[in-house]
Amino acid sequence: QVQFVESGGGVVHPGGSLRLSCTASGYIFGVGDAMGWYREVPGKERKLVTFIEHGGNTMYLDSVKGRFSISRNSVKNTTYLQMNDLKPEDTAVYYCNAGHYAEGRYFPRAGYWGQGTQVTVSS
Repeated sequence: QVQFVESGGGVVHPGGSLRLSCTASGYIFGVGDAMGWYREVPGKERKLVTFIEHGGNTMYLDSVKGRFSISRNSVKNTTYLQMNDLKPEDTAVYYCNAGHYAEGRYFPRAGYWGQGTQVTVSS
């Protein structure tokens, strides 16, 4: 059974940092695969924030460039999202997803989502 477990969310002040983790079990990350981090706020569509593909290429939403960094530890089968200089507008539930990478784009896989972790940035 494929499972993704996220952790690392919390409440921080503006300017603070958090590191989210997404640990996969029953899932093998291979060529053509990618791991993505999405975020969702109430009443809005879940949005792709960043992804990393098997070859190491990454993409970031413009609003998080220079502040967020995605990485993977293949031994631990874990994907990380380091978030620095957090802003109130980063407040959301963050989800990881295992998807496909093709032609420079990320395609999420239905059903390959974590349970989500809440990030709240507030003074």
